[in-house]
Amino acid sequence: MQLWGRMLWALLSGPGRRGSTRGWAFSSWQPQPPLAGLSSATELVSHWTRVFEKRGIPEARESSEYIVAHVLGAKTFQSLRPALWTQPLTSQQLQCIQELSSRRLQRMPVQYILGEWDFQGLSLRMVPPVFIPRPETEELVEWVLEEVAQRSHAVGSPGSPLILEVGCGSGAISLSLLSQLPQASVAGQDLDHPPRYDLSYEDPAALDGGEEGMDIITHILALAPRLLKDSGSIFLEVDPRHPELISSWLQSRPDLYLNLVAVRRDFCGRPRFLHIRRSGP
Repeated sequence: MQLWGRMLWALLSGPGRRGSTRGWAFSSWQPQPPLAGLSSATELVSHWTRVFEKRGIPEARESSEYIVAHVLGAKTFQSLRPALWTQPLTSQQLQCIQELSSRRLQRMPVQYILGEWDFQGLSLRMVPPVFIPRPETEELVEWVLEEVAQRSHAVGSPGSPLILEVGCGSGAISLSLLSQLPQASVAGQDLDHPPRYDLSYEDPAALDGGEEGMDIITHILALAPRLLKDSGSIFLEVDPRHPELISSWLQSRPDLYLNLVAVRRDFCGRPRFLHIRRSGP
């Protein structure tokens, strides 16, 4: 199995993931009394950072900071008022931090623990197995907005883009675009999968693209001529190995009248995003 990329979606008419919300279960953990001798936010962050590091939990300090900040009503630890860093916490707050941190020890992603995550200024509800939007995907949204603005300027009218998101998951892309393109019409498509209560949390089918990771991509591209209007566009977020494969595949299918317009790299310098445009009958 290869990964086909984290998001895949198409635009209809010019500039213009999947998931379902379910509960989850924990099998063995029982609440413990609040930790004695720890009373401030700074002390709790330091303590759980050490615990997470000892247990091999990724991003140990970031995890503990997010959890403590969440219990204190903030998005990030840095956004807390400095006075709250050393102010004693209530027993209820200490118990809540203990409970959430214990979930992190089971390697539950922080996004699921908090039940929400920010994306392009929007706060999205996060529940397993809905796929967690990645920071790179925000770059894809920004690119699309740039293209919409450029085309609107070229035709002298903002227009009303018609957008289809394939594999919409939490709806992060669609909601972000709608928040900045209120004139757009957006539809999302996804598959429903049985709930998963194991330690993978996210639905692995959201990343399964077949042997080379191209199955879903080629399927969408093959359907594109029936869906896209003339000069309509497809934007893809893919595995860094895929741009060359997709370029070769498109060259082998001239009957589709699809041209690879541009490839963009993500903030880590990896070729991640593609813009493909229909040109022809």
